[in-house]
Amino acid sequence: MQNCCRGYDAEIIISDCGSIDKTVQAAKNLNVKVVKCPCKGRAKQINWGAAEAVYYILYFVHADSIPPRSFCADIIATVNTGYEFGRYRTRFEGKKWFLKLNAFFTRFDWFMCYGGDQTLFITKSLFGKLNGYQESLLSMEEYDLVERAKQLAARYKIFSKAAIVSIRKYQTNSWLKVQRANYKTVRLYKKGL
Repeated sequence: MQNCCRGYDAEIIISDCGSIDKTVQAAKNLNVKVVKCPCKGRAKQINWGAAEAVYYILYFVHADSIPPRSFCADIIATVNTGYEFGRYRTRFEGKKWFLKLNAFFTRFDWFMCYGGDQTLFITKSLFGKLNGYQESLLSMEEYDLVERAKQLAARYKIFSKAAIVSIRKYQTNSWLKVQRANYKTVRLYKKGL
C-alpha cells in the first residue's frame, strides 16, 4: 500500500488493541506506524488512530479490504473538487453470483451500502466536526458516521472503482446467515439500540 502513495504526503497508521496475530510485527517490518489503543472496539480504535494522523484527509481501510492501487490519486483529486467524504464500490474475491449481487448494489447511495468494507475517506475537518465515530456503537459505526456526515457535507462521492473485499466471513458462515445477521443488526440500529 505504501508504494501506491509515492509522490504524496501520506502515512499508514494501524490501530491495534492487543492482537495476537502477527499484525504488529508485520507493520513494523514495513515501517508502518502502529498505535496501541487501550480500548477494544472498532469505533474506539479507529478514533484512536485518527487522532494520531497528521494529514488533512483520513482514509479508513478495514483489515479485510484492499483499495485500488490508485487510491491516493483518486481521493486527493476528489477532495480537491469539493467532496469531503466518500467510498469505493465493493468487489468480492469470490465469483459466486450472490456476492456479485451484493457488490452490484454498492454503486448506489443507499443506507444498506454504507458499511466499511468499501473503505471510507473523509476530510479531517469534517471528521472533527462529527466528533469521529460514535464509540458507544459496537457495530454500525460506519453507517452512523455516513448518515451524520451527509447532514453536514453537501457532496458524497462513490467511486466507480472497487475495493476488493475478503470473502472470509462468507466462508466461515453462509451467505444467508451473514445477510440475516446484517438485517437484524440494521433493525436494532434503526430502533436506537
